[in-house]
Amino acid sequence: MIGSSHGNQGKALVARIRALARELGFSQIGIAGIDLSEAEPGLMRWLAEGFHGRMDYMAAHGLKRARPAQLVPGTVSVITARMDYLPHATPEGWQAVELARLQRPAEGIVSLYARGRDYHKVLRARLARLAEGIAQQIGPFGHRVFTDSAPVLEAELAARSGQGWRGKHTLVLAREGGSMFFLGEIYVDFALPGDEADTSVPSTPAPSTPASSHCGRCSACIDRCPTRAIVAPYRLDARRCISYLTIEHPGAIPVELRTLMGNRIYGCDDCQLMCPWNKFARRSAVPDFDARAQWVGASLAALFAWSEADFLQRTQGSPIRRIGHERWLRNIAVALGNALRAGDARAGPALQSRSADPSALVREHVAWALNG
Repeated sequence: MIGSSHGNQGKALVARIRALARELGFSQIGIAGIDLSEAEPGLMRWLAEGFHGRMDYMAAHGLKRARPAQLVPGTVSVITARMDYLPHATPEGWQAVELARLQRPAEGIVSLYARGRDYHKVLRARLARLAEGIAQQIGPFGHRVFTDSAPVLEAELAARSGQGWRGKHTLVLAREGGSMFFLGEIYVDFALPGDEADTSVPSTPAPSTPASSHCGRCSACIDRCPTRAIVAPYRLDARRCISYLTIEHPGAIPVELRTLMGNRIYGCDDCQLMCPWNKFARRSAVPDFDARAQWVGASLAALFAWSEADFLQRTQGSPIRRIGHERWLRNIAVALGNALRAGDARAGPALQSRSADPSALVREHVAWALNG
């Protein structure tokens, strides 16, 4: 087993894993140890302050999020993976292009990461193929693949494995890739060395060298956040975050935050659009993340007219499907209300068309949109 191998053998295996990962479209691979005890106080404080909102699963597993060997017994090392998601056709100056679209109130804005195929499916399948490739090298081994799908401290593991540092917006930033990437992990039951690991004691692998922070005095992400969800550097109150409100939050959107949402109907990229490091963001090598035409330049009125059958058909294979038709309409109703106040002539009739919608949640947001 690799867990009892010498250092050179372990490093050679890591090199082979990285080569396999590149073939599968991953941008970078890192190795993390499983001692995340330093992250536990911050996690518990964040939960105690209620910053996770209605995401009860964040608290349901307790400290298992910070204890990989409890979440998956037998885990010894964590392979972290990064995959860029900017569509291949993303133009130069894309940040300015996206910021300009936020100034067109009649246009529905979907976060960049959600304009292509569902990343959960893409990364999970490719991580599974990476695990199969490792098994061909060393034989069967215990493992579990994660992609934003379980109580895993993804950003913490990514930072500890050298993928980047935690930005003030709490996302991971890389000097050569900004923050426009997905993260995934493979928990494995054997020891792997990191880049600078001391492998003289192979049963206790050292992680890759963590990246140092390069945010400096910059506060662009904090200053830009429309709802002031970044309450302090490195602290995010999800209850105010537009990504949380449009995707995770199941009920009525707080009235005081609705006008601040503008025309954002699924997610929010503002903190990333303002980040200077994203001038280095890379285009994806994976065609799955190429933007579908319906998510670029679509009018709110047209999107609001979709029946549930339309919604299910047009979100096939998209991460947007997970919010369901009701939340989709809720989000667009808020955006249409903001467009109406901005003078969009199509917003009023579109909202009136659903003033008697079967959903009480939709009706409530339509009424607010029409009457303020």
